[in-house]
Amino acid sequence: MTSESRQPVESLTPEDARAEHARLSDELRAHNTAYYQDDAPVISDADYDALFIHLQAIEDAFPELRTEDSPTQKVGTAPSQGFAKVQHAVPMLSLGNAFDDEDVGEFLTRIRRFLSIADDDTVEIVGEPKIDGLSVSLRYENGAFVRGATRGDGAEGEDITANLRTIKDIPDQLKGDAPEVIEVRGEVYLPKSAFRQLNEAQEAAGAKIFANPRNAAAGSLRQLDTAITAQRPLRMFAYAWGELSADVADSQWGFLETIADWGFQTNPIARLCHSLEDVLRLYRDIGDQRATLDYDIDGVVYKVNRIDLQRRLGFVSRAPRWAIAHKFPAEQATTILNGIDIQVGRTGSLTPVARLEPVTVGGVVVSNATLHNEDEIARKDVRVGDTVVIQRAGDVIPQVVHAITEKRPKDAVAYVFSTTCPVCGSEAVRDIDEAVRRCTGGLICSAQSVQRLKHFVSRNAFDIEGLGARNITAFHADGLIVGPTDIFRLHEKRDVLLKREGWGEQSVDNLLDAINERRTIELDRFIYALGIRQIGQATARLLARTYGSIEAWRAAMAQAQDRDGEAYQDLLNIDGIGVSVAEDLLAFVHEDHNRQVLDDLGSQLEIEDFVQPDNDSAFAGKTIVFTGTLEKMTRSEAKARAESLGAKVSGSVSSKTDLVVAGPGAGSKAKKATELGIEMIDENAWIARSES
Repeated sequence: MTSESRQPVESLTPEDARAEHARLSDELRAHNTAYYQDDAPVISDADYDALFIHLQAIEDAFPELRTEDSPTQKVGTAPSQGFAKVQHAVPMLSLGNAFDDEDVGEFLTRIRRFLSIADDDTVEIVGEPKIDGLSVSLRYENGAFVRGATRGDGAEGEDITANLRTIKDIPDQLKGDAPEVIEVRGEVYLPKSAFRQLNEAQEAAGAKIFANPRNAAAGSLRQLDTAITAQRPLRMFAYAWGELSADVADSQWGFLETIADWGFQTNPIARLCHSLEDVLRLYRDIGDQRATLDYDIDGVVYKVNRIDLQRRLGFVSRAPRWAIAHKFPAEQATTILNGIDIQVGRTGSLTPVARLEPVTVGGVVVSNATLHNEDEIARKDVRVGDTVVIQRAGDVIPQVVHAITEKRPKDAVAYVFSTTCPVCGSEAVRDIDEAVRRCTGGLICSAQSVQRLKHFVSRNAFDIEGLGARNITAFHADGLIVGPTDIFRLHEKRDVLLKREGWGEQSVDNLLDAINERRTIELDRFIYALGIRQIGQATARLLARTYGSIEAWRAAMAQAQDRDGEAYQDLLNIDGIGVSVAEDLLAFVHEDHNRQVLDDLGSQLEIEDFVQPDNDSAFAGKTIVFTGTLEKMTRSEAKARAESLGAKVSGSVSSKTDLVVAGPGAGSKAKKATELGIEMIDENAWIARSES
């Protein structure tokens, strides 16, 4: 079947999709063998990519077909399960992004605010090019290289030690003194010059031409046959550390100098900056050199230089507060806006989506882009039929930048945002302090029901393999899944599932097994899965950590319906939960239907109590209140330090408080602590205890 005659994915039935998936998988495996093992490719790179993209599209539409042995889950002939798994002792976290000078300025302002550093005091920043390669972690014991791993999902990677030993920038034995244990982290890349030479050799041999250096490097590094990796001149820049048994330096710059002495390559155009002006000048200097560098970069990474400040700043979510990636400008393209559709989210939000004439941006074919909300459409005056500029900044959803009004059709009219839900017809209203318009249909709106179900099974919630968006939509339309509890009763409808087109015994049993595997879930993931407005992962974890068990959480929420009661005050006292979040949370649990859903889910699931992270500090599990003026650290830093020690931070003093840290002007909270007989210490004592 040629690409011209290939059946569009949207027209495939489940049975057709399964057959086409099997055919394409076999064909791609044969081509992989011809290239990677026999060095005798039989189709062009473009033809191979077309087959691969079509297979990916089928798996996106029918996620139950995406198995571990699918060609989309492999690099070359090396299956992902071909490498042993490695648990990172210190997670390999991602970085937040800055896209303009203002973002960088705000990054430095946040650091000063968090650490209470005056504007005229210097905060040194190390700036390094952001290498477009593959992140790895190298473990050394007594100076000897013992294991290397990919980043993976940040918590778990793959053991690629043998392949990493072929890279000349990775020393087998460190020069000089090093800690007993240290993990050195960096980026493996293929130089542009080597990439050109490799492709010239490939072309001369009539072999496949690689698309770009990063893909060539990643594919080379994940080969089961180490000989293939050894033939390709991979390099590595080292720039960070993971686990270590003793400190190496007191600054980021000092660390780079130390590992260079040990035998690692560090980036030669990295620079120590002393001001925002220095930082932005480095960004422009590196941007000017970008075309002449022998490696691909996509931005500049900034890190606070002093390691003691890095430790004080700590982390937020899955990224450090003390580092950020300043990305180069997003790639842009122009295309035609064919239409504007309104999508209804799980909380009833109406989001406009631009339907575009497909165009390639940054190597990705884009046919949809976000228009954010009705105010953005009006501000940009975007109209159906316009020629528009779109961009992809990093990996974010494509967005419409602006319309090219000179090319606007004469009959193009201003877009009028709907005041009714396009799905259920209910009124769509907008609060005075919100940019979003919301459907008021609630449970009668099928779009909200479907979106809530999709959220319920999403990766950070129940993460049920095989129950993707397409199947959720189809099962909901046919009445198989109306609410979340129906998912866990699907085994009662096995016979009905078997009668569905494209569903055989194996696929049905695989789905039911995947559902059964998720009948036990952590409390924080469960709360997040409920899709309560304003309750994201961080807030769900905060609630789970505070209340500990599903029973305690539900009891507290019931008691908190009394806005004058202690339970409501306890909820508001959770640092990070304000009145708005509390009201959305309590509104959810107040609704009879939602309480019934919680009861039903409780009958089907084992919801595990929240397990506090291992921490042997004296503050683990304690509730601490900070009051008055802190003079040696900001309130944010004090809170972060307390939480890193396993404590809970509250906003008010009660009988549940274990410790009050009082500065000058403590006032009523200090008085109440005295009345209740709660231990109270000053800031100096808190610092001394927290550092001991």
